[in-house]
Amino acid sequence: MPSTLHEVVIDMFTERPDLAARLLSALGCPLPEYETVESRSERATVVAPTEYYADAVVAFRRGGETVLAVVVEIQLRPDSDKPWSWPVYTMSLRARMKCPVLLLVVCPDRRTAQWAAKPLDIGFGHPPTTLTPLVLDPSAVPVVTDPQVATELPELAVLSAVAHPHHPDHAQIWTALATGLRTLGADPALRYHDFILTMLPRAVRPAWEAFMSTGLRDYNFTSDFARKYIAEGEAKGEARGEAKSILTVLDARGINVPDEIRDTIMSCEDLDQLQKWLRHALEINRADELLA
Repeated sequence: MPSTLHEVVIDMFTERPDLAARLLSALGCPLPEYETVESRSERATVVAPTEYYADAVVAFRRGGETVLAVVVEIQLRPDSDKPWSWPVYTMSLRARMKCPVLLLVVCPDRRTAQWAAKPLDIGFGHPPTTLTPLVLDPSAVPVVTDPQVATELPELAVLSAVAHPHHPDHAQIWTALATGLRTLGADPALRYHDFILTMLPRAVRPAWEAFMSTGLRDYNFTSDFARKYIAEGEAKGEARGEAKSILTVLDARGINVPDEIRDTIMSCEDLDQLQKWLRHALEINRADELLA
């Protein structure tokens, strides 16, 4: 079953098919002349016991005709089944839309990208017929520091922030992203914020949260997202203070706290629960007793 992270990236391409054009250009892929880019059904209909569904399909259109179709696959990790199903997606789409087809695989890390980039032998012959995916790894994602670009395509700014957490211009990347997020409604903006927070390296997450909390105030945003995020940020800040107090008490009492318990405490946002743990921290002798 697709993960939440997987679904967020799929939605990016479904809701903003122009994103595919930007990323293909970043990979150096020449595109035909086109007028519009549209999202299409991801269902690959074939006469077989199994129906195949690509993650997303976008169509480049000119003069009422489709001049290029792109199968977009989000691949978070290697999957031995995909080399068998990817040719089905592309060949079925080619037959259905009667146009050239590309397979674009979006990967969150270089290891998965190297696996996905291998040519797929799909038949016999001299030479054999092959399908070679176009693979986007973090290094190929454009660095978005221009607020205008982030405003026009916020999803590209989101991918930029996730792909380049240690970039020297990361502050400009985040500033552009914040500008892009203000163009969205509260729900997609918060969903993208949580996506970024999950995908960023753990060491970078506090800086991202601190930037968003202060950055939203500095920008004087009036959107539902800003108001909702600031309110949630203040609540999270209070919860984080309680969590740190618990760890301080345990440390002062000489109680060792394993990483998994420490993570559970720090990720808790329920103030009532945290306060109960804080009182309990004064009585227990082992860290695991806190969560019992």
